[in-house]
Amino acid sequence: MQRVCFLLKVREDRKDEYRERHAAVWPDMLAALSEAGWHNYSLFLREDGLLVGYLETEDFDAARNAMAATEVNARWQRDMAEFFEQSEAADEAMVPLTEVFHLA
Repeated sequence: MQRVCFLLKVREDRKDEYRERHAAVWPDMLAALSEAGWHNYSLFLREDGLLVGYLETEDFDAARNAMAATEVNARWQRDMAEFFEQSEAADEAMVPLTEVFHLA
């Protein structure tokens, strides 16, 4: 199982709405994530907008590709694009960090 951590940047003026949107993620989006192999998925948001994502999956590239093939992900990415500082879609900007330590 791969442990994947990534960073994104939420616009500071959109943090509250970003939190609200994630308090009510669409059921079909949740189902698609699970079916695509995203497990133990968490997002953490710092007050300055730094977003830390963590998930576990058998194959991150395959899980990300599986999500990219879904209609619900296209709608979600389109609706969420305005929340981020980076120009590319959030799912394309997820560059895994290198794990340097893990205590099991």
